[in-house]
Order: sequence, then structure tokens, then C-alpha cells
Amino acid sequence: MGRNKDEYQLNGLLDRGCSFEGKLMFDGTVQINGDFKGEVLSDGTLVVGAEARINARIQVDTLIVDGTVEGLVEAKRKIELHRGSRLIANIVAPALVIEEGALFQGQSQMVEEGAASSRQRAGGGTQKGEGESPIYADEGEDSLMM
Repeated sequence: MGRNKDEYQLNGLLDRGCSFEGKLMFDGTVQINGDFKGEVLSDGTLVVGAEARINARIQVDTLIVDGTVEGLVEAKRKIELHRGSRLIANIVAPALVIEEGALFQGQSQMVEEGAASSRQRAGGGTQKGEGESPIYADEGEDSLMM
């Protein structure tokens, strides 16, 4: 993928050996190389490193995956899955790029760029109301939310 080196200049990093559970909100680009469980909300780019394991509800502009992501994912611009990555999630995005050797398991809904809502729309009834806990994928669960 021909990426401009400065296109994804990092604003934050959760590195290998670190784990975090909670809600992550950020501007710009953040890379996770460790373990994360919770919710990610941003108009920026989330980069998931090769050793990362994420179980979360994710709403970002762009998601780039080299590691493992499980949960619900909504991207305003695109989702990229690189060789060796695993995305086990229901997704909403205008573009999905899957390199050979990447794994995607789940349902996808394609929408116009920038049209992804602030809530998962696919399948109805998957919307998260205020005060509700984030929705996580259960280990070993084959079917997510829909």
C-alpha cells in the first residue's frame, strides 16, 4: 500500500507489553501494539500493530490493521487489512481493502464516504444508547451482534 511516510505521523502509542481497558478518544493518528479492550472514538486514524489484540467498539476515520481486532467497527473513510491481520467484526465503511493473507470474518455494510453514522446501523437493534456498556466480542463466539 503506497502510503506517504508523513501521512500517518503518530500522536499516541500504546506499545507492546502494555494493556488498557476503557474508552480511547484522540486526534490525528494513534497506534496500538499492545492489548486494548473497550471503545475507540476518533475522527483520526487507528493503526493496529502486528502484535496488538483489540476487543472493542471502534468508530474512526480510518482503521489500518496488522494485528487482531474483534468487535464492531465503523470507519468514515476506509478499513485496511494487511497480510497476517485478523478482523473478526461487523463493519460499516465506504471502502474495505483486504490484502492476500489477511482474515476477515463478519458482516460488512458499505456506505458512501463520510456517511457512516455514529451508531452501527446494520441489522437494526445494534445501536448503543447513552450509558450502555460497550459491546465486546466474546471469546470463541462465532456470530457477532447481527
